Amino acid sequence: MTKKILLACAGGFSTSMLVEKMKEAVSKKGLDILIDACAEGSVENYLPVDIIMLGPQMGHAEEDVKEKTENKIPVTVIDMIDYGTMNGEKVLNTALEIIELNK
Repeated sequence: MTKKILLACAGGFSTSMLVEKMKEAVSKKGLDILIDACAEGSVENYLPVDIIMLGPQMGHAEEDVKEKTENKIPVTVIDMIDYGTMNGEKVLNTALEIIELNK
């Protein structure tokens, strides 16, 4: 079954670069995962997904996003260092760990 990961930030632009790095990691691992990026205000348009990951600058919106998803989808803030270094593999692994814990 295809897993879906959504990254959200203020405008959806800075996460686009991280999405590409994550897609490279998915390809190397041979996994069946779809990854999208969007602006925090349009998260609802991308549901359902297995996890929503917020850019570090959007940490203040974590509770709002959880409310929008009725706490049915895990929501986490991406580690600032992983985000800043565009460590797609580490962010992917974090997403997969959280998805697994929330099964």
